Amino acid sequence: MAEFMRVEDLLVYQKLCDLHIEICQLSHSWPSEERFELGSQVRRASNSAPAQLAEKHSDRHVRNKIEGVNRARGETLETVHHLFIASRKRYIEQNVFESYRSRYHECVRMLNGLERKLELQLDPSARRFPPETEP
Repeated sequence: MAEFMRVEDLLVYQKLCDLHIEICQLSHSWPSEERFELGSQVRRASNSAPAQLAEKHSDRHVRNKIEGVNRARGETLETVHHLFIASRKRYIEQNVFESYRSRYHECVRMLNGLERKLELQLDPSARRFPPETEP
């Protein structure tokens, strides 16, 4: 019997949680008029990404787990959008945005890998991705 992996053991979950904490600290330095606008949006999206993984991680249905991964990817990219807007409004420097974008895109790649791994648990006819062929 395979040992159950806690969501906290997933590296991508850990990275997304770390990024959320950083985003919270970063956004609190923005102008006060953004407190309930862009700041709130970026904090919510950055928290929603790992929350989506946590919500679906122990689901008994693989398709539901995959849905959680897809939602996490969407929230991750929404966070990148909010950070892009923050850089356009000059709340963060371009190099800070680039650093966060790079780290979030690393998480997207990890989520893509997790999705592919979960797909292998499905019947081949139900998979979204074709099987890898060996050269």
